[in-house]
Amino acid sequence: MKHMPKGVVYFFGALGGLLFGYDTGVISGAILFIQKQMKLGEWQQGWVVSAVLLGAVLGAAFIGPLSDSLGRRKLLLISAVIFVVGALGSGFALGYWSLIIFRIILGLAVGAASALIPTYLAELSQAHKRGTVSGLFQLMVMTGIFLAYVTNYTFSGMYTGWRWMLGCAAVPAVILFLGGLFLPESPRFLARRGEIDKAHEVLLSIYDDDKRASHELVEIEKQAKIESKGLAELFGPTVRPALVIGIGLAIFQQIMGCNTVLYYAPTIFTEVGFGVSAALLAHIGIGIFNVIVTAVAIAIMDKVDRRKMLIIGAVGMGVSLFVMSICMKFSGNNMTAAVICVIALTVYIAFFSGTWGPVMWIMIGEVFPLNIRGLGNSFSSVINWAANALVSLTFPYLLNLFGTGSLFIGYGVLCFLSIWFVHSYVFETRGRSLEEIESELRKRMHGAKKVVA
Repeated sequence: MKHMPKGVVYFFGALGGLLFGYDTGVISGAILFIQKQMKLGEWQQGWVVSAVLLGAVLGAAFIGPLSDSLGRRKLLLISAVIFVVGALGSGFALGYWSLIIFRIILGLAVGAASALIPTYLAELSQAHKRGTVSGLFQLMVMTGIFLAYVTNYTFSGMYTGWRWMLGCAAVPAVILFLGGLFLPESPRFLARRGEIDKAHEVLLSIYDDDKRASHELVEIEKQAKIESKGLAELFGPTVRPALVIGIGLAIFQQIMGCNTVLYYAPTIFTEVGFGVSAALLAHIGIGIFNVIVTAVAIAIMDKVDRRKMLIIGAVGMGVSLFVMSICMKFSGNNMTAAVICVIALTVYIAFFSGTWGPVMWIMIGEVFPLNIRGLGNSFSSVINWAANALVSLTFPYLLNLFGTGSLFIGYGVLCFLSIWFVHSYVFETRGRSLEEIESELRKRMHGAKKVVA
């Protein structure tokens, strides 16, 4: 960061999130055209959509341990190259199987970004700014989803439009690679490698104060000397409170229905009485709204406790889903109920984008000890992607079984269940250095069942 402003570093560091959002969101529009041109059946369509999820699980599983051995910056560059290959390969796919293969390759990069970037940003930021800096990842994800919606609408009139939709992701991927060449390595990783002078140089550029940078380096060196025991430590009693947080937040973020609402919003709009064109435009509107709400959340991230944001978000999401479910039962012949339903859906998305969306990724980048931080973040990301795949695959079946109204009541109940989890097992991390969080974690008693900030 010696030669690059901090804001630019954080922008490029978080840019992988934009690709994450774009590549997971763009398929919602592209699949309509892919299905027609390739004459795909229902299961084939499902695999085209889900191939990225499969790749993401694999990418998230491998990137964390590799980042602990090779470094955050180097893995970020490798991920950018994989993004380019996956995007161009998908855009130029010759048939069904080649499209599946390149979508899986693309998923490797998506999963890698989800596991790597929150850790990288957390390690490059000051304690009192870490929520804002780490939250840039989620802001980029939402921006990527919005750009995917716009791209889908822009190329929807072209016969080969789906190729452009998928291939356009290569542009920000190239930008990420070029910017990544000038990014600094994480000072925590450098300290673990014994490159103390380089770590001090990076910390000095973060704090702009030699005294604070030197103090931080002393604390980092203490933690860096602790050897990693890999999976044995990850599943051991010392790290268990952090692991419970990582797994719990990763699962609840998905089973509360966030992706089903984001991905199926046009379907929901048409079911309550809106036309297809209006639904697609409304989808773009939701994308814009997502970005704005996330930006506001990032601005206040370091002023409000993480636990409080999660609890408030869960209450808002749960109430919104209940209102939406009730209105859906009456929306068929009642335009007022349909409008209330859409408003409730929008409020739900606002609470998700402002709380659980960014806070989950921020916290899994904070709670694990330095010597297994990459591994812990990777494991949590794998759980998150597996839960994503489970919810995405079961949603159409459950929708057919229970109907839209009843199904979202179930998701609402899970929102309120998450409040119990946060209250019982999530400890506060706002305003604490990563080393302070780790020290507290190592002092906790083995077998503690409740962790209260």
